[in-house]
Amino acid sequence: METKSMSITNSTITYIDEGEGKPIVLLHGFCGSSAYWSEVIPGISEKYRVIAPDLPGHGGSATVLKNYSISDIAEIIKEFLDKLNLDKVTMFGHSLGGYITLAFAEKYSDSLNGFSLVHSTAFPDSEEAKKGRSTNIEKVKAEGIKPLIDGLVPKLFSPDHQKQQYVETAKQIGYRTPPEGAIHTLSAMRDRPDRNSVLESTSLPVLLIAGEQDQIIPTEKTFSVSKVNIKQSVIKDSGHMSMYEQPGELSSAIKDFIANI
Repeated sequence: METKSMSITNSTITYIDEGEGKPIVLLHGFCGSSAYWSEVIPGISEKYRVIAPDLPGHGGSATVLKNYSISDIAEIIKEFLDKLNLDKVTMFGHSLGGYITLAFAEKYSDSLNGFSLVHSTAFPDSEEAKKGRSTNIEKVKAEGIKPLIDGLVPKLFSPDHQKQQYVETAKQIGYRTPPEGAIHTLSAMRDRPDRNSVLESTSLPVLLIAGEQDQIIPTEKTFSVSKVNIKQSVIKDSGHMSMYEQPGELSSAIKDFIANI
């Protein structure tokens, strides 16, 4: 898959753009990149146009902004999609990408056909989690990105999958995260507000995807709002990373959702 690059205000975004048809946007998680979706994109792009950007401060995407919020990242994604001349998309956000998807839906609902949280939540960080973010900020400042990734990535996967090669693949992607990008993003995640009101108020089709064995965001934190327009899906035998652990199941859930909106 070819990686492209685009310059927008204050940022340069690298991204994958594959296939034709309805535009689907995939937003990856913290210390990931568009490469997180490598097992999912081929099947989805057979029928749809799939756009997977590296988020600002991740992969090959850079921004001159400092101390940006989750809403600021959503604004960058909006400008990126506008420059691609995409009026409406269906957005899938994994973990951090889900936080951004909710912020995008809050500000730009007219630009969405529907949206999905993949192993993500509308809840803010707990006080304990906020302290953990701050500790990790200091850790990256003092030690660089590698110790953070070595501690983080194994927790993303089900205990049954720890010896799989894709755990090492996710680490290698994480090592390429610029330390400054990780620091600013940790701050943005720590300070994000509760966005359950977005799920409660939206009339758009919504898909909430949870991993049965997710050690980061448990099912009940993902399935926080129940409404007729919100579909819930549990990926069995998967932790926080179904795009690696169960890519076929995740791809099917994504395609079924798109086909029905």
